[in-house]
Amino acid sequence: MWLVWFRDSLLWLRTGYFRKLYGMNIAPDVRISFKARLDKTNPRCIEIGEKTYIAFDSIILAHDYATRRHGGQFDQKTRIGANCFIGCGAIILPGVTIGDQVIVGAGSVVTKDVPAHSIVAGNPAKVVRSGIQTIAYGRLA
Repeated sequence: MWLVWFRDSLLWLRTGYFRKLYGMNIAPDVRISFKARLDKTNPRCIEIGEKTYIAFDSIILAHDYATRRHGGQFDQKTRIGANCFIGCGAIILPGVTIGDQVIVGAGSVVTKDVPAHSIVAGNPAKVVRSGIQTIAYGRLA
C-alpha cells in the first residue's frame, strides 16, 4: 500500500509543480499521467477542472507557432472541464474548450470545442454519444 501512497504523492507534487512554477490553472485533485505532456511554451493558457484524469501519451497544447497562436499575443485558453477523462494518446489542440463530464477516446484529435456530458472519439474528434453522466475522473455513472 505504501507504493500507492508514494505514487499518489508524486502525482500531487507534479500537479503542484505545474501550478506554481508554470502558472497553469489546474485543480489540486487532477491526475496527470507521468507520460502525459502539457504545453510549457504557453502554460498560463491551460486550465483543467477538478477530478479530471489525463492518461499517458496525451498531449495538451496551448500554442501553435505555425498559425501564430503563441506567446503573449495568444490569450485564448485551452480548457478541460471537471470530471473528464482524456484517453491515452489524445491530442487537445490550442484554444479548445472541453465541457464538464466529457470522455475523450484514446487517440482522438480534438480540434473544436466539445459540449458537456458527451463522449468524443476519432480524428478529428466527433461526438459519438451525448447526455452522459460521469463521476470523479471521468468514470461513467
